[in-house]
Amino acid sequence: MDISEIATSEYIEVDAGKRLGKIRSIFERENPKGLIVTRDGEYAGVIGERDLVRSRIEDDTKASVLMKSAPRVDRTEDVREVARVLVEGNTKVAPVYEGEKLWGIITADAILNAVLDSLDALTVEQIQTVDVVTIGEKAHVGQAINRLREHGISRLPVVDDDGSLTGVLTTHDIVDFVVRDADRQGRGDRRGDIDRMLDLPVYDLMTNPVLTTTADETVEDAVRTMLDSDVSGLVVTPSENEDDVVGGVLTKTDVLRALTFTEEGQMDVQITNVALLDTISREEIVAEITSVADKYQEMQVQHAHVRFHEHKEKLRGTPLIQCQIRLRTNRGQVAGSGEGYGADHAFHVATDTLERNVLELKGLIADEQYRGQLLRKLGEL
Repeated sequence: MDISEIATSEYIEVDAGKRLGKIRSIFERENPKGLIVTRDGEYAGVIGERDLVRSRIEDDTKASVLMKSAPRVDRTEDVREVARVLVEGNTKVAPVYEGEKLWGIITADAILNAVLDSLDALTVEQIQTVDVVTIGEKAHVGQAINRLREHGISRLPVVDDDGSLTGVLTTHDIVDFVVRDADRQGRGDRRGDIDRMLDLPVYDLMTNPVLTTTADETVEDAVRTMLDSDVSGLVVTPSENEDDVVGGVLTKTDVLRALTFTEEGQMDVQITNVALLDTISREEIVAEITSVADKYQEMQVQHAHVRFHEHKEKLRGTPLIQCQIRLRTNRGQVAGSGEGYGADHAFHVATDTLERNVLELKGLIADEQYRGQLLRKLGEL
């Protein structure tokens, strides 16, 4: 299936010099999935809702500061490839071209609507994110923003002192608060500017009750809930009787990523924030991940997700990078992370951690004769 029938020529376009205050007003008035930014009439980038979650950015800031480059796609491109582009570009919208002309946009929601009927073959458990980042309801919103940015996520399940689920805080909740008129009140009759917002407890901005799904529900039903409720993710609970226990999170990005999974026995590799790659190439990363997967013959790896995140700290001009690697296998999910100066260093630290975690997951040790190639179960030695 290609995107020729699901892309749209209706989109909102802003100039790279437009003020952020105006852009916030557009998000409040139109509630778009993203904006196309142009410079001198030519495509320059996109601005998504998540990009607006900046703690102290001024209204006079120009759109060019916030925009990011989302790879352009052809109007007849395959849906699976476009899903990969959106995931790797960490965006929910991409520009669609017909030849050399900007024709329109494609959104994550349009893709999910188009493939909805085929998602009944997957269960939530198969593609959910299980290493969930949460936040306490008494934590400050400023802490929540830092956590969202650090982990590159769009939602935080909120828990009480006992660890029970009480709400969820999303980038949309924060953006909605920021663009409110000054005379509008938040929960608890609190009001104020962004500085005031940073000191508010998460409880004041979180959404409750929380939309949830269960691990055994079909992905089709979960996505229908997201689309019908206009949300980008659901908290996964072990069962309907344990609806206050956080077992995982399922997002539209998880579903898009699942669309790119290849047939069993083959592996697909996706990289988020490829712009951070310096002395290592995408091809080298794929080769290294493949090498790791090939060592574990009893564990079939269908999909690998590699995410890079840049910290402010630098060493001789080289930024401190965090790398997270997650493998989807026939034995479940396994991950590894690490930090280093530069993407190359961070990736190899994360790879070492990943291998240790794989061994722990499988309960395997290396046979001396075939070290690095053949692993056996402890019980079979």
